[in-house]
Amino acid sequence: MNICVFLSSADLAERYTGPAREFAELLGKGGHTLVWGGSDVGLMKVVADGVEQAGGRLVGISVEFLASKTRETADEMVIARDLAERKALLLGKADAVVIMVGGTGTLDEATEILELKKHGRTAMPVVLLNTAGFYDGLKEQFLRMENEGFLPVPLTDLVFFAEDAVGALAHLEEGAGVR
Repeated sequence: MNICVFLSSADLAERYTGPAREFAELLGKGGHTLVWGGSDVGLMKVVADGVEQAGGRLVGISVEFLASKTRETADEMVIARDLAERKALLLGKADAVVIMVGGTGTLDEATEILELKKHGRTAMPVVLLNTAGFYDGLKEQFLRMENEGFLPVPLTDLVFFAEDAVGALAHLEEGAGVR
């Protein structure tokens, strides 16, 4: 399965890098392919390292202004013209999406895939890995949107909130019929 991971390129504390590394190792050992932003810095590097060391494939989609930070050992690297093209290429190569901790770019990517799901433009599973409760506030906001009628479909049809790496990958594999 090609699993697109949206996440930060910042250097982060162990409470975030540890669970990300665990997910990456599970992804690689499971024979899956990481589709990610292609950067070889910060949390993106941690995840790419984990997948690569566990025998998984790496497909990076970077953007021209970040091309100097790409991972040289990726199995495939595509350089997009801009962020919009990058997102389209990332989603185009993905069978599923996992959203890890991140900033505004990650939030932008997350809301785009959820909007596509809301409108029936994609059926791929989306998992939000809620490491160290990072997305508790966002989950609360989504639940409010659902309860007050802003979501035309149940939140559970849009995204699965996983509290750990094992739960995140298990949800994706169960949905894809992978054992």
